[in-house]
Amino acid sequence: MKPRSPKPYLKPSIFWSIRQGFPYRLRIVLAISALAIPLAVWSILSYGGWISPMLLPTPTDVFSAGIQMFAQENLWGDVVASFLRVAAGFFAAAAVGIPIGIAMGTFYSMDSLFSPIVGTVRYMPVAAFIPLIIVWFGLGESAKIVIIFLGIVFYNAIMIADAVKFIPNELLNAAYTLGANRWHILWRVILPASVPSILDTLRVNIAGAWNFLVISELIAADRGLGFRIARAQRFVQTDRVLVTIVVIGAIGLLLDLAFKTLSKQVTPWAEHSQH
Repeated sequence: MKPRSPKPYLKPSIFWSIRQGFPYRLRIVLAISALAIPLAVWSILSYGGWISPMLLPTPTDVFSAGIQMFAQENLWGDVVASFLRVAAGFFAAAAVGIPIGIAMGTFYSMDSLFSPIVGTVRYMPVAAFIPLIIVWFGLGESAKIVIIFLGIVFYNAIMIADAVKFIPNELLNAAYTLGANRWHILWRVILPASVPSILDTLRVNIAGAWNFLVISELIAADRGLGFRIARAQRFVQTDRVLVTIVVIGAIGLLLDLAFKTLSKQVTPWAEHSQH
């Protein structure tokens, strides 16, 4: 019987390595390429006249429109108004969703209590609630904040509950062995272990908050980035629509970087994704 030949070693790969590090310079090159390629395609289609300027303005036109909107049309005021709405809805959803998620993931009783409502309502489109929200909260700021709140609070709860459920039972049993009671388990084991997942959940769902902002500002808004998009759409000002979308994307990118930095500072023991 022939002896089995030894399996060949896995060939090293820089580009396709699985969680084995990645050169910083190559990461920068790929990031620049991800932005440069769509910009190049956009430039070819718009400057080359392949698409009507009404449908796809050139990058130069969009840049000029952005300068005008910031310098003459007080786009900064709309940025501040939208940011405050998102912040109010986001923090309210965090204040409600985090405790519910931790309770659902920790206690079977709380999971049985909240799962039916959380699991059901999170599939319902928030836009369908707009007529009721207008009736209950009117057309002011409260209605806009409630839409953002409803859009992400249930996702906060279910994602955090799932993260808590993945905390190993061995960790809890070890704490019990050392004399911990339920209160100690909750505050000294479960909560610290779930902080990285809570921050990741908030980082993911703040993007949803900005998406629901556009929906919320369709309700009798007279300022805000969503209002800007709706007004520009009404007058077929595609360049202004693109400017506002880019501004929202830039804000989202800065918030994402802020959450990543916060996670590294608050939870240095956790493994942090490079994405």
